[in-house]
Amino acid sequence: MKVLDPRAEFRRILVICTRQIGDVLLTTPLIRAAKRRWPAAQIDVLGFAGTLGMLKGNPDVHELIEVPGGSGWMQSKALIQRLWRRYDLSLVAQHSDRAHLYGWIAARVRSGQVPDEGRAWWKRALLDHAVVLRGNQTHVVIDKLKLLSPWTHPAEAEVVAPAGAEVPPGVAEQLRAPYVVLQVPSLVRYKQWPLPHYAELARGLAGDGFQVLLTGGPSEADRKAVAEVARLAAQAQILPLAGLLDFAQLTTLLRGASLYVGPDTSVTHLAAACDVPVVALYGPIDPRVWGPWPGRGPLELPYRQRALSQRSGKVILLQGTPSCVPCNGAGCDRHNDSRSECLETMDPQRVLAEARAALGQGAHPPAR
Repeated sequence: MKVLDPRAEFRRILVICTRQIGDVLLTTPLIRAAKRRWPAAQIDVLGFAGTLGMLKGNPDVHELIEVPGGSGWMQSKALIQRLWRRYDLSLVAQHSDRAHLYGWIAARVRSGQVPDEGRAWWKRALLDHAVVLRGNQTHVVIDKLKLLSPWTHPAEAEVVAPAGAEVPPGVAEQLRAPYVVLQVPSLVRYKQWPLPHYAELARGLAGDGFQVLLTGGPSEADRKAVAEVARLAAQAQILPLAGLLDFAQLTTLLRGASLYVGPDTSVTHLAAACDVPVVALYGPIDPRVWGPWPGRGPLELPYRQRALSQRSGKVILLQGTPSCVPCNGAGCDRHNDSRSECLETMDPQRVLAEARAALGQGAHPPAR
């Protein structure tokens, strides 16, 4: 790798994050730090189609470039021609093969993440600066910021939520303050808290006098999950909103909430960035690496590997009781549609008690 000039100035920078929506949001501290280091630079972001909505309206981003989902290299010919040596610097915030090839195509100077394995030698060969990912030891936000270490050393990180937008009139006219937001669906089953548990939590919060808003995406599965929780809870104060809001509108909704409760998903990361009280329900995944970054904070691990209840900023993170937590696998059966005992046995009354504590209605139990 080259010896890089710490005083180097870059005018055109491409950030590459070809992964899921939550990972894109957790790239915003890197984007903000790059903009602070090079305030005159144009920073573009490349990601898969449908994953960049969290960046719309981001003041640090000039252009969003989408890679069509499922497209091969032949289908990407026009994009490759568009990217060819267009940038002074590419920041490859993802260790996949495709991300590194796009980084090499786009810029003459490249800083990227690489896995700690021998097969990654060719990725290191393409880079001027490599950040080696050493398993589950460092939060993803901190790992991404290391891409800038040849040029700057930020003291803190800030996750930047999308610019807010007005919620649809049909939703706005039904809102009643104070309200809490429950994100019901998860992308994969092994991160899913059971729907009857959500219904019990919703009934308890509604009984406390809060309007309970049930959020989810536009997919049929998300709509069914939200509708089922509303049916089971059977309370007039519960409002299902699956598929009715985009990320900008959801940001506005979250900023007005008294509390958010949700699983290990992109919306939970968004809620933490919106600076509202959050109760995050974590199962198999290690919170040291993927816990919600508490909005803005110093570059230190926000969470311990294991604790039944722990707090970072306005985020209360709950984990299950089995001794295997966190296994960092895809549930008990090691596939996306697997059950997770640690979430199935997470008592809704325990979550309700934590929610009430976050709302200031009870004493918060000590961290364990």
